[in-house]
Amino acid sequence: MEYIVLTETDFFRRINEADSLNDLCSSYRDFTDRVIQLCMGGMNLHHAVLALIHVETELQFHRKFYGVETDSVSGLYIRKALAFVRRTQKILVPQVPPLSTPQTDSQPTSSFRWTGSLVELIEIIYALDELGCINDGQNNIKELAAFFGSLLGLEIKDRHCYDAYLDMKRRKNESRTYFLDKLSERLNLRMQRDDAKENARR
Repeated sequence: MEYIVLTETDFFRRINEADSLNDLCSSYRDFTDRVIQLCMGGMNLHHAVLALIHVETELQFHRKFYGVETDSVSGLYIRKALAFVRRTQKILVPQVPPLSTPQTDSQPTSSFRWTGSLVELIEIIYALDELGCINDGQNNIKELAAFFGSLLGLEIKDRHCYDAYLDMKRRKNESRTYFLDKLSERLNLRMQRDDAKENARR
C-alpha cells in the first residue's frame, strides 16, 4: 500500500533496532530525501498526503518518542523526523486539490467550454445585463458571471469582470464593443451567404 511507503524505510528499521549515531545519521538523510522525492512528483499528491499523515502518526506514538527512551539518539532522530514531516505537510497540503465529488444524474458534466477570450465573454455578459434579457434584469453582473462560468467551465472572479469592463471603456475606437460588433458582422455575412445560395438555386 502506498501510504506505508515512508514507514518501510531503513530509518524506521534503525529507530526500532539501533541507537547508533552513525547508523541513524545516514538513514535519517535517506528518509528526508524520500519525503522530498515523494512530494516532488514521485506519487499522486493525495497519496503523498496520506503517507505523510501515516508516518507522522507512527513517529508521534513511537515508544522512543515518549517514556524513558526519549533522550536516546533514536528519540532525538524521531523528533527531528517528526518536525520535518510536519513542516513538509504545511507546504504540501495547500497545493493539493480537493478530492473530486462524483457527478450525479442531476448534475451532468457539460461538454461545452468557452474557447474565446475571457474579455469577449464578459463583453456579452455586460450587454445581456444592460438589456435585462435574463430574469428580467434582476441579476447583477457577479451572478451572471458565476452562471456563465459554471455553464462553460470557467472561474470568473469579480475583479475579472470589472477589470475587463474598464479595459473596454478605455478603447479608443468609435465603437468599444469589439466582440459584439464582430458577432453582428459575422452573423450578417452568414445570412448574406445563405441568401446568395438560395438565389442561386432558383
